Amino acid sequence: MTIDAATVRKVAKLAHIRESEDRLDSLAAELNGIMQWIEQLNEVDTDGVEPMASAVALTLPLREDVVSAGGDSAEILANAPGARNGFFVVPKVVE
Repeated sequence: MTIDAATVRKVAKLAHIRESEDRLDSLAAELNGIMQWIEQLNEVDTDGVEPMASAVALTLPLREDVVSAGGDSAEILANAPGARNGFFVVPKVVE
């Protein structure tokens, strides 16, 4: 896939990015380089390679799932900057 100045102009307009006309050709060349690199990556054989989320194999420590009453509301609300009738007071964010 090759990207020309017209395509860069169209993408810039869709993205609401203002670019001068004299920079469109250099941007097209940069984007073509990126696309060539992506095509190179597509040629890599990844059959048999499991997907991974991290380069380091980690197992998260688990804790026992215990149902509790949630604590004393008076103690919890004591740390709140504002409380009224047993509830947290927060600033109004929706009109």
